[in-house]
Amino acid sequence: MSGMGGEHSHSGSHDHSHDHSHGHDHSHEVDFSNLNVSFVIAISANLAFTLLEAFYGVMTSSVSLLGDAGHNLSDVLGLLLAWGAAYLTTQKSSQLYSYGFRRTTILAAIINAVVLVFVAGFIAYESIQKFLSPTPMHEITVMVVASIGIFVNAGTAMLFMRGSRSDLNTRGAFLHLAYDALISAGVVVAAIVVLYTGWQWVDPLIGLLIVAVILAGTWGLLRDSVNLILDAVPQGIDIDAVRQFLGRIDGVNEVHDLHIWAMSTQENSLTAHLVMPENTLWEDSENYARISADLRARFNIHHVTLQAEKDLMCANIHCD
Repeated sequence: MSGMGGEHSHSGSHDHSHDHSHGHDHSHEVDFSNLNVSFVIAISANLAFTLLEAFYGVMTSSVSLLGDAGHNLSDVLGLLLAWGAAYLTTQKSSQLYSYGFRRTTILAAIINAVVLVFVAGFIAYESIQKFLSPTPMHEITVMVVASIGIFVNAGTAMLFMRGSRSDLNTRGAFLHLAYDALISAGVVVAAIVVLYTGWQWVDPLIGLLIVAVILAGTWGLLRDSVNLILDAVPQGIDIDAVRQFLGRIDGVNEVHDLHIWAMSTQENSLTAHLVMPENTLWEDSENYARISADLRARFNIHHVTLQAEKDLMCANIHCD
């Protein structure tokens, strides 16, 4: 990645030398202007629908509709959180925050996952209460309002579908919206069944089924975001394959102190010590650039720092 970042060399006072070189390639970053528009549309549409749904939920005494309104409100808050985190990733680093604010996207993802769990708990509580004390619902009104919700949530979820495949923060926003579309569909089904059968218990039953779906789907987001906050190797990166790749570099006898972690929900970093008796890695700047490009293309690693060591004995005792 020479040409995009600096390279420097350092020789210690020991009988071996350490050479450091690293570069940063930011061409992978999300176009924030497009993401910005998506967030504005999604937040505005969901806030308007949340107010509409809450009003008719109270008017019709529908626990499904009220639960959906509560989930929609959590969507608005979750979207604001994800939007703020995405914005902070565009801010420059400072003396205090030398890595910038990239990790806020991981925090946003884990908070969104926790919020989804709490929303599921709220819906479960309301559903159980409805089982114990059934109340009639205005089926037609509920069907109309919930149908609007399907289009609002599904439409805004589509704005984040592509980004959700590679960015955990965007995935959190997408899941909020996608599950709301599912909940709205469940509310419509409940209203139809109650309309034609009079079975009031169907409404809370659908609510509990929705809770199960939310919890099942949120588990992956919660697990991945917790792993990232603990600096685990990001999902999809095989550390053994990376070690083998580095070990096949000409002149490398051993690879140790290999660390791979996520700097954000979009960027991954790597540091490693390479035992190279001839220490030829930095003689050709294009060689390092090629290694960095291969690590990005093969393993989705964007920030690379490699340290070359001539002395195997010093490598074994971790000299500096």
